[in-house]
Amino acid sequence: MAQVVKRAYKYRFYPTPGQADVLARTFGCVRLVYNKALEDRTRAYRVEGRRVSYGESSAALTAWKRTQELAFLNEVSSVPLQQALRHLQAGFVNFFTKRAGFPTFKSRKKSRLSAEYTRSAFRWRDGTLTLAKMDGPLDIVWSRPLPEGAEPSTVTVSKDAAGRWFVSILVEEKITPLAPAENVVGVDARITSLLTLSRPIDGVTDAHGTVANPRHEPAERRRLARAQRALARKGKGSANRVKARRRVARVYARITDRRRDFLHKVTTRLVRENQVIAVEDLTIRTMVKNRTLARAISDASWRELRSMLEYKARWYGREVVVVDRWFPFSKLCSACGTLAESMPLSVREWVCACGAVHDRDVNAARNILAAGLAER
Repeated sequence: MAQVVKRAYKYRFYPTPGQADVLARTFGCVRLVYNKALEDRTRAYRVEGRRVSYGESSAALTAWKRTQELAFLNEVSSVPLQQALRHLQAGFVNFFTKRAGFPTFKSRKKSRLSAEYTRSAFRWRDGTLTLAKMDGPLDIVWSRPLPEGAEPSTVTVSKDAAGRWFVSILVEEKITPLAPAENVVGVDARITSLLTLSRPIDGVTDAHGTVANPRHEPAERRRLARAQRALARKGKGSANRVKARRRVARVYARITDRRRDFLHKVTTRLVRENQVIAVEDLTIRTMVKNRTLARAISDASWRELRSMLEYKARWYGREVVVVDRWFPFSKLCSACGTLAESMPLSVREWVCACGAVHDRDVNAARNILAAGLAER
């Protein structure tokens, strides 16, 4: 049975100078409203022991707009400002329910530049998108079509550190689950190679079931180092430093885009061809504290890979099973179940007493699959 899911489609667009000016002012106003509301709520919580509701923050925003000092808030659409207050409210809800830390202030230099428009603040007509208080529709590069008959419910405009403009369009889409598959697979995360699977998949792995690690960050390391050296030579506060910082950001953006594209291709194939996907429950936050391996672990982006597997599995009727990371996957013989006394990382192949010859990582992937199937 088809299910209706909310799905965001992200596109690049090229604003006119006037549109860019309006959006830049909107980003600044969103940040100011968020920070000012956070300041008021923090003071009320820490000094008075009182919680401020969204309604009180919204009333305060109305009062700010009537002051001479903050009258410029009326020059941009009110909807992104209200959405900033809603996001702040969600942050406090997560804090009070102990799902997140205390909300922090948005930095002018480091925070993501974005503004969220709900249905009352944009016009969608004949495939063109026009935002409130903006002259003309956005010049969007439609790299892929929206679902037929889709009506956007939320539009988020953002600008990244590389100076690229993006619009993310949230729509409701009917997704039909895939036909049940006979295959199941265990996934062992690696560093030298990206993944090792319990069985080979044509076009994804080699004959041993290994997915090669593209190493996007090392491939761009020379270009990145050159851009960073150029940045270090520029005077602080100069226009040339701004340009140099953007060149560095472009290199990082290229790495991120290539990595995400590769992960999408791998996870899509895994979800399409397997009914059950078993993965190890890795604690990435702890692992990146290892100074020797932190860079390689971050480049592998295991957390993003698992996230992609999970939401695609929900969409298409598949199952992702997460297994306890303390299970002795590498030391356990996947053929007879014998547990080896020790298995140093230097041992890549070993022979069990039953005669089975194991590749360390393939054996671990098979044990992850067996443990995952047992936990279903």
